[in-house]
Amino acid sequence: MSAEIYMQRCIDLARKGIRSVAPNPMVGCVLVVNNKIIGEGYHQFFGGPHAEVNAINNVLNTKALKKATLYVSLEPCSHMGKTAPCADLIIKKGIQNVVIGTRDPNPLVGGKGIEKLKNAGIEVEEGVLQDQCLELNKRFFTFHEKRRPYVILKWAQTLDGFLDRIREDNKQEVNWISAPETKTLVHKWRSEEQSILVGRNTILNDNPSLTVREYGGTNPIRLVIDSQLQISGSLNVYSEDAPTIVFNRLKDATEKNIEFVKIKETSTKNILDELYKRGIQSVFVEGGSRTLQYFIIDNVWDEARVIVGRKSFKEGYKAPVINRIPIKTIPFGKDTVHYFKRK
Repeated sequence: MSAEIYMQRCIDLARKGIRSVAPNPMVGCVLVVNNKIIGEGYHQFFGGPHAEVNAINNVLNTKALKKATLYVSLEPCSHMGKTAPCADLIIKKGIQNVVIGTRDPNPLVGGKGIEKLKNAGIEVEEGVLQDQCLELNKRFFTFHEKRRPYVILKWAQTLDGFLDRIREDNKQEVNWISAPETKTLVHKWRSEEQSILVGRNTILNDNPSLTVREYGGTNPIRLVIDSQLQISGSLNVYSEDAPTIVFNRLKDATEKNIEFVKIKETSTKNILDELYKRGIQSVFVEGGSRTLQYFIIDNVWDEARVIVGRKSFKEGYKAPVINRIPIKTIPFGKDTVHYFKRK
């Protein structure tokens, strides 16, 4: 079998950690002797054993390790973190061949793991399915290389391009555009990101919970832009279901699970800088129209997922505009989902 087949298995294993390893990267590992996998593993949860450790511990006949080739989707770590360095374990076990998908962008690792393996006389090959391995950990790479979280924009719009109706008497209700089953998909998307961001008007108009109750998993950190602190503490975003950060221009304070963060201006740059300082690697921006459009105008987004329902409003608040062609369009139940990438 080719190296690409084993690396693809590493990627498939790594994806199992998507909702549990952040802010660590997703990593998968397999050990092969004579075209047969003798052990495999992946990084299962933050603070737990790394993929290489789990794969090695999965091998029944440890004597076979000296004949094995280790495939791993990301460069083995070489520093002491929450766990011991994987590069040291590979050397200790006498593994002589290592194949790596891509180097680690973290300055603590970046090439040092490979150097340590080579200095120990281990044959190292890198760059196998590199593009796929980069895509797997796009959040992790963006965080370290661009010094900001990976930004995903999401909204639902009508067939005639509206995001919401014009509210009469500031009526608070959700004007559903997409079909009920699409809500489960959106909650799945939320569960895959570390944080979710909305502006003040979205909170006041829709009173969303911003949780993953329709899918399961860990609720993302809720982020709210409320410059003048006009949102009532009785609304759903202030519930104890998840931590909430309120970006504002008036105060710094912590009240139970709510943190008020004072910033000079509630710009996309200031918000992303603050999230970077806090180690938050991804943000799911759900609205409203003005907030979404600011990220587009400032060119600080990586993906956009646009759900088009079957309704028409004829008038209301126009949906944001991305002047590019979707990379893919798929039907989902009664709705259509367009996927965009900035690059």
